[in-house]
Amino acid sequence: MEYVIPGIIILIVLGLILTNIRVVPQATEYVVERLGKYHETWKAGLHVKLPILDKIKKQVTVKEQVLDTPPQPVITKDNVTMQIDSIVYFHIFDSELFAYGAVDPVFALGNLSATTLRNIVGELTLDETLTSRDTINGKLTMILDEATDRWGIKVSRVEVKNIMPPEEIRRAMEQEMRAERDRRQTVLEAEGHKQAVITRAQGDKEAMILAAEGERDARIARAEGEAKALLLAKQAEADGLKALKEAAVTQEVLELKRFESLVKMADGRAAKIIVPTDAVNVSKNSVLFSEMTGLGNVTNAAPEEEKAEEEDPCCERFDNPDNVPGAYPTI
Repeated sequence: MEYVIPGIIILIVLGLILTNIRVVPQATEYVVERLGKYHETWKAGLHVKLPILDKIKKQVTVKEQVLDTPPQPVITKDNVTMQIDSIVYFHIFDSELFAYGAVDPVFALGNLSATTLRNIVGELTLDETLTSRDTINGKLTMILDEATDRWGIKVSRVEVKNIMPPEEIRRAMEQEMRAERDRRQTVLEAEGHKQAVITRAQGDKEAMILAAEGERDARIARAEGEAKALLLAKQAEADGLKALKEAAVTQEVLELKRFESLVKMADGRAAKIIVPTDAVNVSKNSVLFSEMTGLGNVTNAAPEEEKAEEEDPCCERFDNPDNVPGAYPTI
């Protein structure tokens, strides 16, 4: 009996110790009170609390959380009522402030987000609200983060999830969008037609310029060819004259060359050439030229003999001495 009571006491002490051992998981914190007053905050790991004296007040997760607020009716500056909902990303940085700062900090954060969103959108018109989401998100994040510091909450960012204007506003916006698209299509078609006309005109202009340049180059080439041919002909003629001069030809040969030039000038054309008298005299002296052309030969040709009229062998001439017309011989 003397060992029973100490054993029972030991078992009771061990039971109390084991039941008051706590293991705090990762990314979780426990807020511990002693005698109804905040005592400490347990981080992740193994902890032991005093029986009866210590009490775990709240288990807090320090991971980032998402608060999806329901759509809220919001009135814009130009009196348009629309439904807007937002998403708040936050995490708890102080478990003590989160446990004692507000009765329900997450619920308070949702209501604060809705009221702040109404205030911000109330200063904007409908068009500004639809096109200023980044501005709304920035203002919401700054205001909520500053207001929730005393609750131990850090707001990392806020995103406007959806903006739903009234049905008549949506229909008007769709009509405006359709009209704007039609206008842009018309402008694009007109711009394309204009660009095509300009491109075609530029192409015609360049084609005409190239054709004119080609014609000009062809004319220049022809003129250069003709000039070169004329230059070569004159050069050959000059070389011929130089050769004749160097050969010391006589006056008769020069006169012969002159007449050859005259013959070439009258070749194939109805031309009348008047030969000077001194040229004829010189040509008479040139036996070779006289034999070739017959110029200077003044001897008349012998006249042709007249042929005797032959009698008709077929018929004899009838006796009609008087040549009386209508007289016929008698048979």
